[in-house]
Amino acid sequence: MGKNLKGKECGKGICQRKDGLYFARFYAKNGTRQNGYFKTLPEAKKWLADAKYEDTHNLIVTAPDMTVDKWFNYWIDNIICDLAPNTIRNYRERYERNIQPLIGTMCIADVKPMHCKAVLNRMETEYAGSTIRQTYISMGTMFKSAVMNDIIAKHPMNGVRYTKPVRAVDDIKYLTVEEQEKFLEAAERSHNYRQYALLLETGLRTAELIGLTWDAIDWKKRTLTVNKSLEYRHSRRYWRAGPPKTKKSYRTIPLTERAYTILKSCYDEKDTRKESEMLSQILEYTDSRTGERNALLCEIWFLSTGEQENLLKTVPTIHIYINCVMKLVLSVFVCTPYDTLMLHARLNAAYNLKFYSNY
Repeated sequence: MGKNLKGKECGKGICQRKDGLYFARFYAKNGTRQNGYFKTLPEAKKWLADAKYEDTHNLIVTAPDMTVDKWFNYWIDNIICDLAPNTIRNYRERYERNIQPLIGTMCIADVKPMHCKAVLNRMETEYAGSTIRQTYISMGTMFKSAVMNDIIAKHPMNGVRYTKPVRAVDDIKYLTVEEQEKFLEAAERSHNYRQYALLLETGLRTAELIGLTWDAIDWKKRTLTVNKSLEYRHSRRYWRAGPPKTKKSYRTIPLTERAYTILKSCYDEKDTRKESEMLSQILEYTDSRTGERNALLCEIWFLSTGEQENLLKTVPTIHIYINCVMKLVLSVFVCTPYDTLMLHARLNAAYNLKFYSNY
């Protein structure tokens, strides 16, 4: 039982130092000592009671000297763990590459707007505006959660802005009819022609294309329903099934004549083509609209041959160069969220302008 400078008992785990500050401490369940310094005895008692409760109930111990690193790891593992894996991956990537090197070891309560601005300024010369924006969002969301959970009293990014412009949606150029024809002409020389052509005809995201199953196609109405996605996680070497990117991504698409022909040809060949071992997998995922658990049987039409599995493992998408058609028709890049967004936006623009006429 500790005492204050006058010899009066302060309570278990609390004592007053010669400089007048109250020192509180306890040992957490994992054996580590948690402690803090406070100006008044009530503050010390409140922190000690809260910290013990949080430790008992497997919550984070809000020690005054908590670092940004410690908060980020708790935030990722316990607060936003229900977000899409790609979103969590993006948060982690931006933190580890851009945020952590500057403020990771700092006490979270000591982080000021000038430190957050320094993170963004350091990226100005090497990163695109969209990447800086992602970092801005990652920092802002992480610190906002810290404020909401009483880890810090004030948001350290108040007044912080980034100056490098992000590419405007109006700057996105769509393919002309001539450019579409040149692309398809070049794509016909590839054994992946049907995948490329179907992307062009439907505007599907890569994960939506890979997640197609035969029950998504209505042959009579000539429509394709998007209600799931599938992607290969390279770092962990496994396939992950999931819902489409957003709730608005659930949609039914009318098939063009070319898209219908491509899918019909694949369906007609499915019983004669060599099957992949992956076709025996059953993957579970949660429907983001209903919250129900669903199962996806890997009967994806272009997983049926060994040569096309190589395409899936790199998950390619078309990276479009408007200024040089020769580059456009010859360039295939590994998919990134930005590449997929650009392709999807261009194809939607082309669709809205009635570039697809073969219904």
